[in-house]
Amino acid sequence: MPDDAPATGADAAPRNAASIHPGARIGHVHLKVADLDRALAFWRDVVGLEVQQRMGDRAVFLSAGGYHHHVALNTWESAGGSPPPQGTTGLYHVALLYPDRQALAAALRRVLDAGIELEGASDHGVSEALYLRDPDGNGVELYRDRDRAEWPRDAGGGLSMHTRRLDVRALLAEAPAP
Repeated sequence: MPDDAPATGADAAPRNAASIHPGARIGHVHLKVADLDRALAFWRDVVGLEVQQRMGDRAVFLSAGGYHHHVALNTWESAGGSPPPQGTTGLYHVALLYPDRQALAAALRRVLDAGIELEGASDHGVSEALYLRDPDGNGVELYRDRDRAEWPRDAGGGLSMHTRRLDVRALLAEAPAP
């Protein structure tokens, strides 16, 4: 079964009339930013998303693979603004799923080459994840899923995710040569 296929069998939770269709996905995230060019330099030049459309100095729409947009940035209500203070509600992080470990390693190389500090790096059993912040303080997770057959299970067959330290040096060793 492909990694992006809907869960079935032991992987699926019981569905009820209020359940969302199993083929539904998160389509995009739209972030308020203080400085469009600064945010664009991160999301395009470090993360590697491609600009699909720009609306002057007010908004830009970015994606991977030519999709209309996975991440949108705007200054409509936030030009010159500051990040929300600690201890308030809001977005925890945006998570970008990479297709394989080598692609995640290449993303790690770009992050480190840009001088951006990682806030964390975790092995969750089901995935490997890197955590950092964009220039506006938004949490960003860059990750790759393991094949479903490798996901840790408890004795009853349910998921048994965990958080362990990810070996960042071993991941970086898998990055393609620059």
